[in-house]
Amino acid sequence: MTLQPPVEPMLAQAVESVPGTASIGELAYEQKFDGYRALLFNSTRAGGGPVVQTRRGLQIQDRFPDLVSAAAQLPDGLVLDGELVVWDAKTRRLSFEGLQRRTAARGRTTRQGLAQSLPAFFVAFDILQQDGIELLRHPYRQRRLRLEALFTDHELSSPWTLCPMTTDLIKAEQWLETWTELSGIEGIVVKALNQPYHPGHRGWYKLRRRDTTEAIIGAITGTPIRPQLLLLGRRDPQGHLRPIGRTGPLRAEASRLVGGNLTEATPEHPWTGMRFVSAWGSRDALKVTLVAPELVAEISADTAVNRGGVYRHPVRFKRLRLDVTAAEVPFYTDA
Repeated sequence: MTLQPPVEPMLAQAVESVPGTASIGELAYEQKFDGYRALLFNSTRAGGGPVVQTRRGLQIQDRFPDLVSAAAQLPDGLVLDGELVVWDAKTRRLSFEGLQRRTAARGRTTRQGLAQSLPAFFVAFDILQQDGIELLRHPYRQRRLRLEALFTDHELSSPWTLCPMTTDLIKAEQWLETWTELSGIEGIVVKALNQPYHPGHRGWYKLRRRDTTEAIIGAITGTPIRPQLLLLGRRDPQGHLRPIGRTGPLRAEASRLVGGNLTEATPEHPWTGMRFVSAWGSRDALKVTLVAPELVAEISADTAVNRGGVYRHPVRFKRLRLDVTAAEVPFYTDA
C-alpha cells in the first residue's frame, strides 16, 4: 500500500456561516457526526490486517473487534477517512460516552462484551486510497464518486456507513436545523468539490448548531472584579449544583459587567475542594475562585453534550440574565 499509518487527516476550521463559492468554488455539504475521527487502512498482504488510526496517530483496532471482523467486506489496499461512532442498544441512540468506554476498554473479554452492547460504526466520508493507488491529489468530487461506487459495488452494509452529502445549500441548512436535534449529529462540514486532500491542513469548514440556554455561574478564573472564564452549573432535582461546563474568554465589556455583579462565596459553597480542568479531556487544572451561585448567564452552546447536559466544548457567554433566578435555570439530569 502506498499510504501507511500514521497519516495526518485533513481538518476543518470552525466558521459561523457557509463560505462563499466565489472564493473556493462549488461546495459540498456533509453531515458532521459527533464521534472520533478515524482513518481505516485495510490490507491483507504480508499477513497484515485492518488498522484503525485516530486523528493523533494511535492505532485502536484492538478495541474494536467488531470492525476488524467486518473488514472482510472491504477490498484490499483501501484507506478510508471517517468518523467512528457507537450505538447504545439500551437508549437506542448514538453515544459518545459509549465510544469512550470502548476506546478505554482493556481485556479481550471486556472488548467483546462491549462490542455486543455498544456496536461500532464507521461513517466514511472520504477515500484516500483504492486498490493500493493513492488518491490524495484527486479532487473531492472524484473521491466522493469513488466512495459512493465502493459502497454500491461491494454492497457494503453495517458497520460501514456512507456519510450523507449534498450540493444543495437549502438541504444542508435543513440538516443543520433539524438533523442536529438527533443525538450524534452536531452540524455540517463544507468542502470544495475541486479540492485535493491535504493531510494536516485545515482546508474544510465546519458549522455546529448552537442553542441558547441558561446556566448558573458557580466559579470564575481571573479576579472577581475582572473574571476571565465562567464555570457554569445547574442544580439537579435534589438541589445539588452540578458543573456543566465553562465559557471561553470573556470580552472586556462582559468581564466588567459580570464582575460588577458577583458575590463572594461562603464556606458552604457546593464546589469547595472540587478540581476543574482547562479543557474537556485535559489534566491541566484551572485556578478558580468560587462565587455565590446566584447569577444566571445566558449562553450559546453547540450540541456536543455528555450525559447530564455537560458541554464538551467551551460555551459562549451572551449576557447576564438579571431577570432570571437560579431556581428558574433548567435542571441537570442524568438522562
